[in-house]
Amino acid sequence: MAKVVLEFEKPIIELEKKIEEMRKYSESLDIADEVKTLEEKVNQLRKSVYEGLTRWQKVQLARHPDRPYTLDYISLMTTDFIELHGDRSFRDDKAVVGGFAMLENEPVMIIGQQKGRDTKSNVYRNFGMMNPEGYRKALRLMKLAAKFKRPVINLLDTPGAFPGLEAEERGQAEAIARNLFEMSHLPTPIVVCIIGEGASGGALGLGIGDRILMMENTWYSVISPESCSSILWRSWNYKEQAAEALKLTAPDLLAQGIIDRIVPEPLGGAHRNPPQAAEILKGILHEEIKKLKKIKTDKLIEKRIEKFSKMGEFEE
Repeated sequence: MAKVVLEFEKPIIELEKKIEEMRKYSESLDIADEVKTLEEKVNQLRKSVYEGLTRWQKVQLARHPDRPYTLDYISLMTTDFIELHGDRSFRDDKAVVGGFAMLENEPVMIIGQQKGRDTKSNVYRNFGMMNPEGYRKALRLMKLAAKFKRPVINLLDTPGAFPGLEAEERGQAEAIARNLFEMSHLPTPIVVCIIGEGASGGALGLGIGDRILMMENTWYSVISPESCSSILWRSWNYKEQAAEALKLTAPDLLAQGIIDRIVPEPLGGAHRNPPQAAEILKGILHEEIKKLKKIKTDKLIEKRIEKFSKMGEFEE
């Protein structure tokens, strides 16, 4: 499969290719100094490009097809993962995966939305869009975690809840609302991290927690820039302006108090170095869980409810 290169990444990729070509001839030709100069130039270019990304460019990075998904992070961060299936009511939703695992020396329940890498796997995973049975499956696993006193880790990455007629018939809104209610009172620590796209109620249905983290190049919003553009301007052509207006990136949401912490990514995004991205995330998740486990359950729930109750308050 051809590597996907975003428009703003092209100058960097071209320089990297040039360096690779020069390295092939470095053994026979004395061009070590030229290679070193070019490497310094590409490092400076990477830094200037990725530190100056617009909100829309960050949305593009969050959607990059090479970006690690939930199962990638589970594979890279945890051991002894046992996947659990089904909502015990209708069927197993393949858009969400979850099960018990070991994070460092900590037994946890890890749940996350899962996209596909190609057409076949995307159809199998429903493009990461959960049906009502997916939210009920996730809730079943979270209640199981609470029963065995295991912390819950939720990884969010979805373009939204599935909007099909059959999902509405089976109670999509009720399933999401039920999760919000049950998660607010769940008697075990919950750490949520947006690892890609955090779109609308589809993400929020797994998004109530004691600590809300966001990876550096991700977005989290009530609506996608394209949908916002189509509503306000009757066209998708204004998606960049919509992204700016929505203020949907990690620094925006940290400033608004919606999230608690930004998880740094390798320079250029998690897709450039998935093992390093997973190592950073693993360390932060472990650190957050250790802190939360020291808080008594009653106090934990009280603080969680207070945290979300404060959101949206304003004075004129």
